[in-house]
Amino acid sequence: MSGADAPGDSDSGPSERASEAPESATGALADAARESDLGLVVGTLLAIYAVATLLTFTDGLNSVVGLLETLTFLGLVYALTALALNLQWGYTGLFNIGVAGFMAVGVYTMGMAVRPPDPAFGPPGLGLPLPVGILAGMGMAALLGAIAALPALRLKADYLAIVTLGLSEIVRLSLQSSAFDNFLRETIGAGTGGGRGMGMPDNPVRGLFLVDGQAGNPTPLGELVFGVFGNDGLGISHSILVGWGYIAVLAAFLVGFYLILERLGRSPFGRTMKAIREDELVADSLGKDVNLVKIKVFVIGCALMGLAGILWFGSQGNVSPTPQFRPLLTFYVFIAVIIGGSGSNTGSVLGGIVFAAVLFEGPRRVGATVRGLIDAETPSSFADALVSLDPVAFLAYATDNVAPLQFVFLGLVLVFIIHRRPDGILGDRIETAAAVDLSERPAGGESDE
Repeated sequence: MSGADAPGDSDSGPSERASEAPESATGALADAARESDLGLVVGTLLAIYAVATLLTFTDGLNSVVGLLETLTFLGLVYALTALALNLQWGYTGLFNIGVAGFMAVGVYTMGMAVRPPDPAFGPPGLGLPLPVGILAGMGMAALLGAIAALPALRLKADYLAIVTLGLSEIVRLSLQSSAFDNFLRETIGAGTGGGRGMGMPDNPVRGLFLVDGQAGNPTPLGELVFGVFGNDGLGISHSILVGWGYIAVLAAFLVGFYLILERLGRSPFGRTMKAIREDELVADSLGKDVNLVKIKVFVIGCALMGLAGILWFGSQGNVSPTPQFRPLLTFYVFIAVIIGGSGSNTGSVLGGIVFAAVLFEGPRRVGATVRGLIDAETPSSFADALVSLDPVAFLAYATDNVAPLQFVFLGLVLVFIIHRRPDGILGDRIETAAAVDLSERPAGGESDE
């Protein structure tokens, strides 16, 4: 009897098997999406887009598409910079806190090279083509990285961080100095503009949509895009559509960054980098030229930071050293890498997108939306809001003071991440120095018998 019952107990009816099939298929698709790098990034973006649409859908299509453009732009530029930092810190263990300085060198060198010799306003330039200016910016950032690598050969951890931070501040204060600006004008015929900043060349992507970059004079591509999505179509602003065109360029550069670093990380040079990160003494004892590898990593990483600065701030119309290249920018990039997981390229991309949308821009947008729903007077100070014991008044104060409270929020999130998930979102996927996958080794040792 028991033998006859066993098969019957193990079999499921047709209806049960039919209901289990869709669930198993859905679970398989979900697992595949989680394991796919592209699926992770696209899924994260779609989730952010959904929340952003809910926040602004009552304001009209332009507001929704404009917010999505802003979030995507910030996510991509932070992802680009996080990838460059991940090469130095995540792959090699070199603690570079001078990210903002290398970005400033890249974008300022590009501006000085491209600006006309006799501009209508602002400092003069060398009048070189834009591609030459971009290469010059990357080269100058790489040269500064090589100079920074000299103390990196002898210093470690905290000491290297202090050196790179000091170098970044030297760059920022030099760019802000009018004396340095005058010196460059007299020496090479190009200046930085000092504390007033420098105007950037027109975004070349704008020329794909508008003849000579002038509004109302579209190119054939502009006529097509504006006709479908612009005022005669969906009603989206032309400036927003041009912005999405530049986002497509940023996405292409992001893919290029990612592929280069993935290829580099899987090469023998990449395995040496990761061996230095794990134990520099062991890597040196195995005959690896640790000093030369450090120099190369600094040069490559700083060149990519310079390019990221060009793509980011070079498209903003004007750059200024003080508000844009403060050490706070480096702090933000480090948070992005920490969120994603140091040592993972996909984690750096995810960290940049999550930081930009959720921690950097998100509180401001959510605060503005919530404040519009609150009909209460804002207390004059935090103490008054706390003493009032009125949650609505406290919420009104918080939403009206999102900017200063955002730093408190960032600190709390950072403490939570370090405490609960110190490896970040994809920290478990940190790339090892081994050329083979050691996770698939047999559990037991091999026997000689």
